[in-house]
Amino acid sequence: MNIGIVGLGLIGGSYAKSLRKYGYKIYGIDIDQKSLDYALQHNIIDFGDKNPKDILKNVDVVFICLYPEETIKFIRKNINNFKRGAIIADVVGIKRNIIDSLDIYKDDDVEFVFTHPVAGKETSGVINSDEAIFQGANFVITPTKWNSEEAINVITILAKQMGFSSVSQISDVAHDDIIGFTSQLTHAIAISLVNSDDEKYNTSLFIGDSYKDLTRIAKINEDLWAELFIKNKDFLLKHINKFERELDILKDAINAKDFEGLKELMRSATLKRGKIK
Repeated sequence: MNIGIVGLGLIGGSYAKSLRKYGYKIYGIDIDQKSLDYALQHNIIDFGDKNPKDILKNVDVVFICLYPEETIKFIRKNINNFKRGAIIADVVGIKRNIIDSLDIYKDDDVEFVFTHPVAGKETSGVINSDEAIFQGANFVITPTKWNSEEAINVITILAKQMGFSSVSQISDVAHDDIIGFTSQLTHAIAISLVNSDDEKYNTSLFIGDSYKDLTRIAKINEDLWAELFIKNKDFLLKHINKFERELDILKDAINAKDFEGLKELMRSATLKRGKIK
């Protein structure tokens, strides 16, 4: 099987590294020649080119590892360049916008399988790619009525080979709702927490693991995450509002010196967190 990776960044490079060892031919596409050169020199891909047309006709599965708008633009521009019968998968962290934008291509000779690898780290670029980020991570597929069981199975197998421990299927609406909570809200909290530091003290001298764990994701790719926040604003704002209400309940209990109320909030959080693996 020939596999194409469009966008040799952190995720694209990690995809290539993860799948290379299974004997697939890996084709890389990127607008940055330096990224292609690095990937070729470090044996991350077998072939690389800036021109999609020269590669897409040769690949059976294409992973488009680009930002949301870039993903849509790439597919629209290259829809006639894909190999007939090819499976095309994205990696975008929001799904409704992508699926709605590409719905017009449902009858073409290619099949879109919309996916979200729930993994990453606070660096970018192929130079920082690392297949270890997928080990034990979650992989989500948002099927549409146009998907075949065969295509879903192909992507599921590839995800398992990359190291993802869980491959689940969920609707695009449900995906954007839960990701708005588990991923986007947590990033919003980390950003706000760090920005609330008035830097009166040398913060680094007074922090432990709790601050480090909570703020790790505040080191963020602003171009990507600003787009994700805006395109999923309905669900994200819903979860921010709910979080603010919970914070107000905590504030009220502290202000009232309500020890039992505080303890109950803490017990509830401990119980809920214990259910998460």
